[in-house]
Amino acid sequence: MPVLFVGHGSPMNAIEGNEFSQEWKKIGQSLPIPKAILCISAHWETKGTSLTAMEKPRTIHDFGGFPPELFEVQYPARGSPELARKVKGLIKKVESGLDERWGLDHGCWSVLKSMFPEANVPVVQLSLDYSQPAQYHYELAKELLPLRKKGILIMGSGNMVHNLRLIDWGKMNEPGFGYDWTIEANERMKKYILSNNHQALIDYQSQGKAFNLAIPTPEHFLPLLYALALKEDDDTIEIFNDKPVMGSLTMTSFWLHK
Repeated sequence: MPVLFVGHGSPMNAIEGNEFSQEWKKIGQSLPIPKAILCISAHWETKGTSLTAMEKPRTIHDFGGFPPELFEVQYPARGSPELARKVKGLIKKVESGLDERWGLDHGCWSVLKSMFPEANVPVVQLSLDYSQPAQYHYELAKELLPLRKKGILIMGSGNMVHNLRLIDWGKMNEPGFGYDWTIEANERMKKYILSNNHQALIDYQSQGKAFNLAIPTPEHFLPLLYALALKEDDDTIEIFNDKPVMGSLTMTSFWLHK
């Protein structure tokens, strides 16, 4: 199976039918139908590592200040306790837990709603242990590689550049507007991705001012490392939705495929 890293951006992308969600739709139509999806979302941070293991995960509206119609969205995909147990067995780096409370957060369902609108593919989420460094996450992701050969689509969901404190709300409707440091960080990240320089991205905290501004906290960046860790030598890297928004976010995404 291919592997995805998706810049999910605003939850409104789930209902706006804009250029980003249209691209998600096209990607979904071009993918082989997965047996199940394993999603690593920026929006599920835990102490330790957990997997959603319920039969029917709830749709979590983990945001505020948006129109009522966004809170009415449901994404009724089934869960997969079987996949959760399988992933738990693959992960040797740490003892992972099976969670019955979380569900699907907007980092997951806002993308899958366009990619798989019928919600007919089971979905499991893998949490991000906020206490661990980037190298730990990259190494843990390596353990997930056998899933690709079993028809499981692995998707990291975050944003390469994600600094909410510096957003220019006046530019909300101008996709393509980015600060100089946003453009610099995004271009360097793409260079590292395309040249397979994964260590430079693992060492993002030593990459200078543009990276420090782009990644003030790591949760939106770490899902990118999960996707990169699963790259094989014969994979092609294809970048899509490569645009900044509101100055200090980028929607830049990529997928790995044969």
